[in-house]
Amino acid sequence: MRDESLNRSQLLKRLDEAWQTLNEAYCGLSDSTMTESCVTATWSIKDIIAHVTSWEEESLKHLPLILAGEKTPRYSVMYGGIDVFNAQTTERNRKLSLSEVLRQRDDTHRRLIDFIQSVPEDQFVRETRFRRRLRLDTYNHYSKHNKAIRTWKERGL
Repeated sequence: MRDESLNRSQLLKRLDEAWQTLNEAYCGLSDSTMTESCVTATWSIKDIIAHVTSWEEESLKHLPLILAGEKTPRYSVMYGGIDVFNAQTTERNRKLSLSEVLRQRDDTHRRLIDFIQSVPEDQFVRETRFRRRLRLDTYNHYSKHNKAIRTWKERGL
């Protein structure tokens, strides 16, 4: 899905709205509920938060490369595919406590917003590799996991 023309402010607003909606999906749940492995086949809400954070971290690694006109590494070459990357990062993050995952979520998201503030405006006003990568790693991605959490909650936790 391609976005219409956006400026930085509009993109940040879209990103923030999707971020807030994702956070509201699990707001107020107990720590034990956040760590139950039942939202998806094997993931807890904690796992989903860590997963989303991992993709924001990937954005912070790859977006500067895109701005510099460089190619980004392919997940199929580096990891054997995105699913393998997701499995590896999920396993690594399972060792973290919920409070560590939430701290990393906040720190990474803040760094991402700060980075976006520093990017030239021309990266936002038309479809660019930068904007496509940002969209896929952030607000489109948040929406997918927001839906999974809300569907799980509708089934009765």
